[in-house]
Amino acid sequence: MATRTDAPTRREQILKEAARLFAERGFHGVGVDEIGAAVGISGPGLYRHFAGKDAMLAELLVGISGQLLTGARRRVAEADGGPDGRNPEAVLDSLIEGHIDFALDDRPLITLHDRELDRLRDSDRKLVRQLQRQYVELWVEVLREVYPALAEPAARSAVHSVFGLLNSTPHLGRPGSLPGRGTTAELLHRMARGAFAAAGAE
Repeated sequence: MATRTDAPTRREQILKEAARLFAERGFHGVGVDEIGAAVGISGPGLYRHFAGKDAMLAELLVGISGQLLTGARRRVAEADGGPDGRNPEAVLDSLIEGHIDFALDDRPLITLHDRELDRLRDSDRKLVRQLQRQYVELWVEVLREVYPALAEPAARSAVHSVFGLLNSTPHLGRPGSLPGRGTTAELLHRMARGAFAAAGAE
C-alpha cells in the first residue's frame, strides 16, 4: 500500500477505496456498487476480484498486519547486515519510522481495525492477532537491546502504548488541518522515543 512506488493494480485500487469508504461510513453502510463506482467499474464487476465485502475486509486487515511485520523484519535484517553491525538505537528508530509511515499514509486502516476487526471470520481474526503478536515481540526484543534493564512485561506495555500514540493519527483532524507530513512525522518520532526513554528510565 503506502510502500509501493509503482502504479497500483485494479485490485489494490479497489482495496484502497473500500478501506476509505468502510472507515468513513462503516462496513454495513457501504454497498458493493459504491465501491465499484469509486474505482470506475460496476458493482458486479468487483466479483471478478473479490468474493464480496467480507473478502475485502479480510484482505485489508490481514494484509496490513502482514505488511507491517514483513517491513519490520526487513528493517531489522538490513541493520543486521550493515557494515558496522547491529545498532539497536538505529534499529528502533527505523522501526518507529516504518510505523509512522503506516500511521500517516494508511489512516483508514487504523479506523477499520478498531471498528471492524470483530467482523472477520474466526480464522482471519486469529491470523491478524498472530501477525500482530509477532510484530510486537520484534519491537520488544529491539527495545530491550536499547534499554537492557527494562523487564520484558514493561517493554511489551511500552510498545503497546507507543502503538496507541502513533495510531492516534485518525483522531488528529483532517489531513489539511495538520502540519506538514514531515513535521508531523518528526513530532510523532520524538514522542515515541520520549515514551520509550521514560519507560527505560525505570
